[in-house]
Amino acid sequence: MPRKPDKTKPPQHQRWEGKEKPDWLSRALARAGVFPQKEAEDAINAGRVTINGRVAKMALAPVPPGATVRVDGRVVPLSAPATRVLAFHKPAGVLSSTVSQHRTGTVFEVLLRQLPPDLAGYTWHAVGRLDVDSTGLLLFTNDDKLVAHATSPDTQLPKRYVATVFSTADDERVEPLRKGMVLDDGPARPATVRVRDEKTVEVTLTEGRHHQVKRMLGVVGLPVRALHREAVGGIELDIPEGTFRLLTDDEVREGLRYTGRTDSPE
Repeated sequence: MPRKPDKTKPPQHQRWEGKEKPDWLSRALARAGVFPQKEAEDAINAGRVTINGRVAKMALAPVPPGATVRVDGRVVPLSAPATRVLAFHKPAGVLSSTVSQHRTGTVFEVLLRQLPPDLAGYTWHAVGRLDVDSTGLLLFTNDDKLVAHATSPDTQLPKRYVATVFSTADDERVEPLRKGMVLDDGPARPATVRVRDEKTVEVTLTEGRHHQVKRMLGVVGLPVRALHREAVGGIELDIPEGTFRLLTDDEVREGLRYTGRTDSPE
């Protein structure tokens, strides 16, 4: 019995030799900020989207360069939008996830309902994570290349945390963190550590492994009671808990060391 074609993938025989490779329709709509990707897929399935006058039937339909795409009869531009980055002050008790688990809310549920119309159409990606009980600065972007840049250990983008600990902290106790230590998943880079008081330790890392600050402090007998992220790169947390702000192009370029897409040539 012949196999039915997989409608979720572009045809293998389709070639674009000598031409710019087309984007997929749902992804192109999401990248342009027309819809978040799930809403783009729903609009396509409902027959609301056309490519060069023909109703699109698949979310993964190719969009050739220069094609005219309409949503509900209105032409929508699909040029790549400028890189946008949001700083969000994560409260405790929400997951850095797109899906709720065990009735626990997510950072996306808190953030997305606040966005104005000019930002609500993008698909937002969290830049790294914070544990459900941790608080502080969490970045979001519409540019997936920025996510890879900011989370790569090779970039060595510093992240500054403040840990409240159960035991008594002093310089002698935290010295192993400054020299570098071996964790169960391998050697950890030396951290910049400052003891603010006997219950508060500031730790700056240039990598971001799972529960890394908590594990490093646990090794030296300083179990963490609360963890708060104050800064990522040159971006300092400066907004109330549960709120967000849009970073400027200068902050993205200088604070995150990233040259992304801009609205106009510089």
